[in-house]
Amino acid sequence: MTALATSHEASHTGDGQEASTAPRADCVADSAGGLTFDVTDPVEAGTKDAAYLLLRRRDADSAEDHVRLPLSPSADGRLRAALPSTVELGEGRWNAYAQIAGGEPRRLMPGVNDLRSLVDRAPSGSRGHIAVRIPYATKQGNLSVRSWLRAPHAEAGEIELTDGTMTVHGRVYGTSLTGAAYVEAVRRAEPGLVHRADVTAEGPHFRFGLRHRLFADGGTGPWDLWLLPDGESGPRVRLARLLDDVPDRKAIFTYPVARCETEHGVLEAGPYYTIDNDLSVRVREARSGPQSP
Repeated sequence: MTALATSHEASHTGDGQEASTAPRADCVADSAGGLTFDVTDPVEAGTKDAAYLLLRRRDADSAEDHVRLPLSPSADGRLRAALPSTVELGEGRWNAYAQIAGGEPRRLMPGVNDLRSLVDRAPSGSRGHIAVRIPYATKQGNLSVRSWLRAPHAEAGEIELTDGTMTVHGRVYGTSLTGAAYVEAVRRAEPGLVHRADVTAEGPHFRFGLRHRLFADGGTGPWDLWLLPDGESGPRVRLARLLDDVPDRKAIFTYPVARCETEHGVLEAGPYYTIDNDLSVRVREARSGPQSP
């Protein structure tokens, strides 16, 4: 049976598997949304057993939540698997495994991730959707892939914060902006509480502004932002920042907040990205210290 060579250094991957016995994979992303995996540990020559790279969506157990990609020897002696952009990978977090036919899947550890093609990526949107796959290392040191599949998609860009107003610039993919376009800010705990903002459009690009006080007057809690590119008659599209190499923006990107005096007390409101890289506005009790600009 095919064996993946390992070292003798002992540590754990978090899946009950020692890092010393876990195969590693380098990943290369392309601008179309495809991924190439190179399993770096060499395999025994002459094997006839088939090898696969298995992607399994986290916390799911249906057949649609498993993708098997054949691993084939490459010129440098490694095993290679390709995930083309044309192969659908549903939205979510996918754990990566190596599997020899008839054997148990073995969790992959990350090697080198080459994500340069994802920086400032601007797909055409001609397919009516955007597909994003970003390989990353989990907290346990394993290899996973964060996948998004949005149809259509509203990509959030620059966010300007001035004079108590948040101005968001963005671009829409997979649909067109019309004169009826607007943005909705929806209070997550009360979906019936909605604030609208007009959209200024130029081709696929748009911008809109919302005052922080609109959010703060509703009390603490998050608000989610949606673009309606054709008004009420068209799709409702969640604003998000997906077209780069960052799998989790929430822990990395922070923005200034505006402090507001309200009937609920002194609150602060400002934009943030959720764990799914969706753009929202957070309202919470004001922290001590000077007011943010």
